[in-house]
Amino acid sequence: MSVQIRPCSSSADFKAFVQFPFDLYRNNAYWVPPMKKDELAALQPATNPAFRNCEAQFWIALDGDKVVGRIGAIVNHVYNEKTGTKLCRLSRLEFVNDRSVSTALLRTAEEWAKSKGMSGIHGPLGFTNLDHQAILIEGFDHLPSIASEYHLPYYKEHLEAAGYEKEMDWVEFRLKLEKEIPEKALKLNEMIQKRYSLKVVHFSNRDEMKAYAQKIFDLLNNAFSDLFSFVPMDQELCTFYINKYFSFLNPEFVKVIEDKDANVIGFIVSLPSLSEAMQKAGGKLFPLGWWYLSQALKKPRVVDLLLTGIHPDWQAQGVSALLITELQKVMQRHGTEFVETTGMLETNEKAINHWKNYDHIQHKRKRCFRKMF
Repeated sequence: MSVQIRPCSSSADFKAFVQFPFDLYRNNAYWVPPMKKDELAALQPATNPAFRNCEAQFWIALDGDKVVGRIGAIVNHVYNEKTGTKLCRLSRLEFVNDRSVSTALLRTAEEWAKSKGMSGIHGPLGFTNLDHQAILIEGFDHLPSIASEYHLPYYKEHLEAAGYEKEMDWVEFRLKLEKEIPEKALKLNEMIQKRYSLKVVHFSNRDEMKAYAQKIFDLLNNAFSDLFSFVPMDQELCTFYINKYFSFLNPEFVKVIEDKDANVIGFIVSLPSLSEAMQKAGGKLFPLGWWYLSQALKKPRVVDLLLTGIHPDWQAQGVSALLITELQKVMQRHGTEFVETTGMLETNEKAINHWKNYDHIQHKRKRCFRKMF
């Protein structure tokens, strides 16, 4: 194969960059497509505020006129300043099963990283932790949530052949819900609320929920600050993600905990699974994508846990159990049978051990790779 790597510099290039996974996974029953409009917006400085603190370049690989791969490279200056490192972020890597394609793509991103004074490259990672991150290395026969990733099995082999080594893994679980919440859990909830004078905040509409959105992101910045790859988000970036995600969340499936002074100390953000609906939508809201998504929100046999955050001062006080039990009450009312967790760091033993208390399978594993120059 004769491979040419071309930097994305035109609207047509960026559209080809976004389109390539749709062509690559066209006959794959497990890949969940993103919304094309959102992906295009994420790649442009005019529509993604993360570019104020990041430099980025994106490339497509061509065999003649046919796109056979893509790659992005991001230097997140906030992350590097926070960690005292000089690392470039490999992003949005996709390619056909041909070593000449993956080698050319990776070499191009590495050379760009070196030109920016970086000492290494790692990923896949996105602009932030709410962007694309990691490569799937286990669980290829399971449907991912819309907040997770799907890749083909050969990706891992190509990265390792190019000199990349494991940096960190995320694991995911599928939980089977009991038909009834154990009485013990309900009593524990009541005891925790009374002992600490805590209030569970429920939402009946999106306006109520969005009024808490900034408080949720403030807590997210606090609770996640020490986690691997985390980049704190400023006001403009929080607003970007609030507008992107909070417009389609089902308010019933979002819970917040306040302390006696009305400070938000915990949250859980979940969503009726949209994976099958997104497949039917094919990456577009119109003409019928919106209808598939709206129907999925009403009949949640499967619920995806997107984000959970607990204030560091409250992480050993039972707040997470309180949030999960309150959410489980909602899922019971809707007849939910299964819960899909999104990726949690393999080093987060407390969270992993918590999910093992349920009837579960640990079915997916994603990996961040690193290569030092």
